[in-house]
Amino acid sequence: MKARIKWVEDRTFVGESGSGHKIVLGTSKEPGGQTPGPSPMELMLIGAGGCSAYDVVHILEKGREAIEDCTVELDADRAETDPKVFTRIHMHFVVKGRGLAPAKVERAVALSIEKYCSASAMLAKSAVLTHDFEVVDTTVAS
Repeated sequence: MKARIKWVEDRTFVGESGSGHKIVLGTSKEPGGQTPGPSPMELMLIGAGGCSAYDVVHILEKGREAIEDCTVELDADRAETDPKVFTRIHMHFVVKGRGLAPAKVERAVALSIEKYCSASAMLAKSAVLTHDFEVVDTTVAS
């Protein structure tokens, strides 16, 4: 796997993946200032959520569950001193579908966090990872 990061100006960079996808990232010079894109640490958090969401959807589809949507909401704390690694990450999964079995969703989430998601495995070296989930049955009228 390869990637390339190019400095644009100030605190703005363009990252390019080995597969050719580009993303603007950066930080503000002043605290609370305008940012050109997500920070590198935000990208790491997004990557962990994306990795786990991919796993959950894949596992449930493989189990022939009628999954329609999967959202992961992440909340994290970082160390106060450099390097400001993540110290706590909580992942809240909201999985929607028709007649989804909560036990199967729970198993899919656990398998992702504990076995398959490489991003979570790396982040777990410095952070306490916790997770929970909710199932929204779309066959039930709201």
